[in-house]
Amino acid sequence: MTETSSNSGSGGGATGRIGIGLELDATHLKILEVLRDNGRVSVSALAERVGISRANAYTRFEALRADGVIRRFTAEIDHQRAGLGIVALIFVTVRQQMWPQFRAQLAQMPEVEYCAITTGQHDAMIQVRMADVAEVHAMVTERLANIPAVKATETVFILDEVLRRPYVLPSDRERDRGRGVPRRPAPSASSEPEQGQGLPLGKMRFVGAAEGRAALRDAT
Repeated sequence: MTETSSNSGSGGGATGRIGIGLELDATHLKILEVLRDNGRVSVSALAERVGISRANAYTRFEALRADGVIRRFTAEIDHQRAGLGIVALIFVTVRQQMWPQFRAQLAQMPEVEYCAITTGQHDAMIQVRMADVAEVHAMVTERLANIPAVKATETVFILDEVLRRPYVLPSDRERDRGRGVPRRPAPSASSEPEQGQGLPLGKMRFVGAAEGRAALRDAT
Protein backbone atom coordinates (compact mmCIF):
# COMPACT_ATOMS: atom_id res chain seq x y z
CA MET A 1 0.00 0.00 0.00
CA THR A 2 1.29 3.43 -0.93
CA GLU A 3 0.14 6.70 0.54
CA THR A 4 0.70 10.23 -0.70
CA SER A 5 0.35 12.60 2.21
CA SER A 6 -1.11 16.06 2.08
CA ASN A 7 -0.08 18.91 4.35
CA SER A 8 -3.55 19.46 5.73
CA GLY A 9 -3.80 18.38 9.35
CA SER A 10 -0.27 17.02 9.40
CA GLY A 11 1.26 19.75 11.50
CA GLY A 12 3.98 20.61 9.00
CA GLY A 13 5.09 20.66 5.42
CA ALA A 14 6.58 17.87 3.38
CA THR A 15 10.23 17.10 4.07
CA GLY A 16 11.15 14.60 1.39
CA ARG A 17 10.04 11.86 -0.95
CA ILE A 18 11.06 8.30 -0.24
CA GLY A 19 10.70 5.17 -2.34
CA ILE A 20 8.27 5.27 -5.23
CA GLY A 21 5.38 7.29 -3.86
CA LEU A 22 5.31 8.10 -0.16
CA GLU A 23 5.89 11.76 0.63
CA LEU A 24 7.04 12.14 4.21
CA ASP A 25 5.43 14.90 6.25
CA ALA A 26 5.81 15.92 9.90
CA THR A 27 3.37 13.24 11.05
CA HIS A 28 5.30 10.46 9.34
CA LEU A 29 8.50 11.69 10.96
CA LYS A 30 6.82 11.77 14.37
CA ILE A 31 5.72 8.16 13.88
CA LEU A 32 9.32 7.21 13.08
CA GLU A 33 10.50 9.04 16.20
CA VAL A 34 8.11 7.04 18.37
CA LEU A 35 9.09 3.75 16.73
CA ARG A 36 12.76 4.58 17.23
CA ASP A 37 12.18 4.67 20.99
CA ASN A 38 9.93 1.60 21.05
CA GLY A 39 9.47 -0.56 17.97
CA ARG A 40 6.88 -2.73 19.77
CA VAL A 41 4.49 0.09 20.60
CA SER A 42 0.85 -0.70 19.87
CA VAL A 43 -1.06 1.16 17.18
CA SER A 44 -3.27 2.73 19.83
CA ALA A 45 -0.30 3.98 21.83
CA LEU A 46 1.37 5.15 18.63
CA ALA A 47 -1.70 7.17 17.67
CA GLU A 48 -1.86 8.73 21.14
CA ARG A 49 1.81 9.69 21.10
CA VAL A 50 1.59 11.24 17.65
CA GLY A 51 -1.79 12.90 18.25
CA ILE A 52 -3.76 11.30 15.41
CA SER A 53 -6.58 8.77 15.17
CA ARG A 54 -5.87 5.05 15.43
CA ALA A 55 -7.04 4.51 11.85
CA ASN A 56 -4.75 7.25 10.61
CA ALA A 57 -1.81 5.85 12.57
CA TYR A 58 -2.40 2.36 11.16
CA THR A 59 -2.71 3.64 7.58
CA ARG A 60 0.46 5.70 7.82
CA PHE A 61 2.37 2.91 9.54
CA GLU A 62 1.44 0.41 6.83
CA ALA A 63 2.34 2.97 4.15
CA LEU A 64 5.80 3.42 5.68
CA ARG A 65 6.31 -0.35 5.58
CA ALA A 66 4.90 -0.83 2.09
CA ASP A 67 7.02 1.95 0.62
CA GLY A 68 10.21 0.63 2.20
CA VAL A 69 10.83 3.51 4.61
CA ILE A 70 10.58 0.97 7.45
CA ARG A 71 12.61 -2.00 6.27
CA ARG A 72 12.25 -4.38 9.19
CA PHE A 73 11.96 -4.71 12.95
CA THR A 74 14.74 -6.22 15.00
CA ALA A 75 16.00 -6.50 18.59
CA GLU A 76 18.82 -4.35 19.97
CA ILE A 77 21.04 -6.34 22.31
CA ASP A 78 23.63 -5.43 24.92
CA HIS A 79 26.81 -6.65 23.23
CA GLN A 80 28.76 -6.62 26.49
CA ARG A 81 26.28 -8.97 28.16
CA ALA A 82 26.17 -11.12 25.04
CA GLY A 83 29.91 -11.73 25.35
CA LEU A 84 31.08 -9.37 22.61
CA GLY A 85 32.65 -6.58 24.62
CA ILE A 86 35.51 -5.73 22.23
CA VAL A 87 34.75 -3.49 19.23
CA ALA A 88 37.33 -2.76 16.58
CA LEU A 89 37.47 -0.87 13.29
CA ILE A 90 39.70 -2.49 10.69
CA PHE A 91 40.68 -0.24 7.79
CA VAL A 92 41.55 -2.26 4.71
CA THR A 93 43.54 -1.42 1.58
CA VAL A 94 42.26 -3.62 -1.23
CA ARG A 95 44.11 -4.71 -4.35
CA GLN A 96 42.07 -2.85 -6.91
CA GLN A 97 41.68 -5.68 -9.40
CA MET A 98 40.32 -8.01 -6.68
CA TRP A 99 37.25 -6.24 -5.30
CA PRO A 100 34.83 -9.11 -6.12
CA GLN A 101 37.05 -11.61 -4.30
CA PHE A 102 37.32 -9.30 -1.29
CA ARG A 103 33.54 -8.93 -1.06
CA ALA A 104 32.98 -12.69 -1.41
CA GLN A 105 35.48 -13.51 1.34
CA LEU A 106 34.07 -10.86 3.66
CA ALA A 107 30.56 -12.29 3.30
CA GLN A 108 31.86 -15.54 4.80
CA MET A 109 32.90 -13.85 8.07
CA PRO A 110 29.96 -13.80 10.50
CA GLU A 111 31.85 -11.68 13.03
CA VAL A 112 31.85 -8.72 10.65
CA GLU A 113 29.06 -6.41 11.80
CA TYR A 114 29.49 -3.67 9.20
CA CYS A 115 31.59 -2.88 6.16
CA ALA A 116 31.70 0.30 4.09
CA ILE A 117 33.73 1.54 1.14
CA THR A 118 35.51 4.72 2.18
CA THR A 119 37.44 7.66 0.82
CA GLY A 120 40.88 8.49 2.10
CA GLN A 121 43.99 6.44 2.72
CA HIS A 122 42.16 3.11 2.91
CA ASP A 123 39.53 1.52 0.69
CA ALA A 124 37.13 -0.04 3.19
CA MET A 125 36.25 -0.03 6.88
CA ILE A 126 35.16 -3.16 8.73
CA GLN A 127 33.59 -3.15 12.19
CA VAL A 128 33.83 -6.31 14.27
CA ARG A 129 32.66 -7.31 17.75
CA MET A 130 34.50 -10.05 19.59
CA ALA A 131 35.05 -11.50 23.03
CA ASP A 132 38.63 -10.30 23.51
CA VAL A 133 41.60 -8.62 21.87
CA ALA A 134 43.18 -11.96 20.97
CA GLU A 135 40.25 -12.79 18.72
CA VAL A 136 40.60 -9.49 16.88
CA HIS A 137 44.33 -10.10 16.49
CA ALA A 138 43.70 -13.58 15.10
CA MET A 139 41.18 -12.29 12.60
CA VAL A 140 43.53 -9.60 11.29
CA THR A 141 46.73 -11.65 11.19
CA GLU A 142 45.30 -15.03 10.19
CA ARG A 143 42.05 -14.49 8.32
CA LEU A 144 42.29 -11.08 6.66
CA ALA A 145 46.01 -11.42 5.99
CA ASN A 146 45.36 -14.65 4.09
CA ILE A 147 42.89 -13.03 1.70
CA PRO A 148 44.82 -12.28 -1.52
CA ALA A 149 42.65 -9.19 -2.16
CA VAL A 150 43.82 -7.55 1.09
CA LYS A 151 46.95 -5.49 0.60
CA ALA A 152 47.19 -3.89 4.08
CA THR A 153 45.17 -3.31 7.23
CA GLU A 154 45.09 -0.88 10.12
CA THR A 155 43.17 -1.73 13.30
CA VAL A 156 41.67 0.75 15.75
CA PHE A 157 40.01 -0.38 18.98
CA ILE A 158 36.94 1.51 20.21
CA LEU A 159 37.35 2.40 23.88
CA ASP A 160 33.84 3.70 24.51
CA GLU A 161 30.76 4.01 22.32
CA VAL A 162 29.70 7.47 23.41
CA LEU A 163 26.62 7.81 21.22
CA ARG A 164 24.78 5.36 19.00
CA ARG A 165 21.31 5.89 17.53
CA PRO A 166 19.29 3.39 15.50
CA TYR A 167 18.81 6.12 12.90
CA VAL A 168 18.54 9.90 12.59
CA LEU A 169 15.72 11.94 11.06
CA PRO A 170 15.44 15.40 9.47
CA SER A 171 13.08 16.34 12.31
CA ASP A 172 15.92 15.91 14.84
CA ARG A 173 17.72 18.94 13.44
CA GLU A 174 14.51 20.92 13.10
CA ARG A 175 13.76 20.31 16.78
CA ASP A 176 17.22 21.56 17.78
CA ARG A 177 16.67 24.74 15.79
CA GLY A 178 13.41 25.22 17.65
CA ARG A 179 15.36 25.10 20.91
CA GLY A 180 17.63 27.85 19.65
CA VAL A 181 20.63 25.66 18.85
CA PRO A 182 22.70 27.76 16.40
CA ARG A 183 23.67 26.39 13.03
CA ARG A 184 27.36 26.35 12.19
CA PRO A 185 28.13 29.25 9.82
CA ALA A 186 29.41 28.41 6.38
CA PRO A 187 33.20 28.78 6.11
CA SER A 188 34.42 31.92 4.39
CA ALA A 189 37.15 32.08 1.81
CA SER A 190 39.50 33.58 4.41
CA SER A 191 39.10 30.49 6.61
CA GLU A 192 40.84 28.22 4.10
CA PRO A 193 44.13 26.83 5.47
CA GLU A 194 47.36 28.28 4.18
CA GLN A 195 49.63 26.08 2.14
CA GLY A 196 51.51 23.66 4.35
CA GLN A 197 48.95 23.78 7.17
CA GLY A 198 46.60 20.98 8.11
CA LEU A 199 42.88 21.09 7.60
CA PRO A 200 40.86 22.81 10.37
CA LEU A 201 38.99 20.55 12.76
CA GLY A 202 35.80 19.31 11.15
CA LYS A 203 36.94 19.71 7.56
CA MET A 204 37.25 16.71 5.29
CA ARG A 205 39.59 16.05 2.42
CA PHE A 206 38.09 13.67 -0.13
CA VAL A 207 40.20 11.31 -2.18
CA GLY A 208 38.78 9.99 -5.42
CA ALA A 209 37.54 6.41 -5.36
CA ALA A 210 39.96 3.97 -6.89
CA GLU A 211 39.04 1.86 -9.86
CA GLY A 212 37.04 -1.17 -8.81
CA ARG A 213 35.14 0.39 -5.90
CA ALA A 214 32.14 1.21 -8.07
CA ALA A 215 31.78 -2.44 -9.01
CA LEU A 216 31.80 -3.47 -5.36
CA ARG A 217 29.19 -0.84 -4.51
CA ASP A 218 26.92 -1.94 -7.36
CA ALA A 219 27.19 -5.55 -6.27
CA THR A 220 25.89 -4.84 -2.76
